[in-house]
Amino acid sequence: MRVAVLTDIHANLPALDAVLDSLGSVDALWILGDTVGYGPQPDEVIARLQERGARGVLGNHDAAALGRIDTDIFNEDARAAVEWTSERLGAPARAWLEALPERVEEGLFTMVHGTPRDPLWEYCYSAPVARRNFSAFETRHCLVGHTHVPLVFRESDGRLEMVSPSHGSRVQLDQRRMILNPGGVGQPRDGDPRACAMILDLDANTVEWRRVEYPIAAVQVLMREAGLPERLVRRLEVGL
Repeated sequence: MRVAVLTDIHANLPALDAVLDSLGSVDALWILGDTVGYGPQPDEVIARLQERGARGVLGNHDAAALGRIDTDIFNEDARAAVEWTSERLGAPARAWLEALPERVEEGLFTMVHGTPRDPLWEYCYSAPVARRNFSAFETRHCLVGHTHVPLVFRESDGRLEMVSPSHGSRVQLDQRRMILNPGGVGQPRDGDPRACAMILDLDANTVEWRRVEYPIAAVQVLMREAGLPERLVRRLEVGL
């Protein structure tokens, strides 16, 4: 069984389509939140995920677009994008987001957007944060997003190892517990502007990271036409 794991699509349809085309046939599609926000095509992205039978969890930008979070918490650019998204969302897209839980368990995996301790807001960037979160989920592994950076935290004999995967990196799924982050589809922040995704091969017990080029300029045109903040437009070029 092959499972595509995507996160932080952020209403970037060209990035999502490029990733889906690159990954080929999969048996399931899991989404780790922030499907909308920042980008120009929230309805279209959600429609594509619905077509593919995706399941997943809610992110903080999703929750804000639904009015569940005060937008004053966000910085000026993020707030402007969330408010634009909230006004733009059609009824089918809004209903799909409304139905998403903050946490899902599927076999060996727990899925959240931030961390199992704080599914919407906490960033799992460092070993100390990861260590505190291993006691917050009961499955063998946890899948997280939110940082827009691909990362692995792996427990082994009482030690915690941190790995920064790149394109083609592969990690064995074994008895060691792990927290795994696919990296961002729609707005990467690790200095590589290519969309990032992860493939779980549950027959081979492996997880692999992929980086995929997509037409960034086309997305930037749509963002400018929508009046989204210029800083959000430009950052797609540099992946930061």
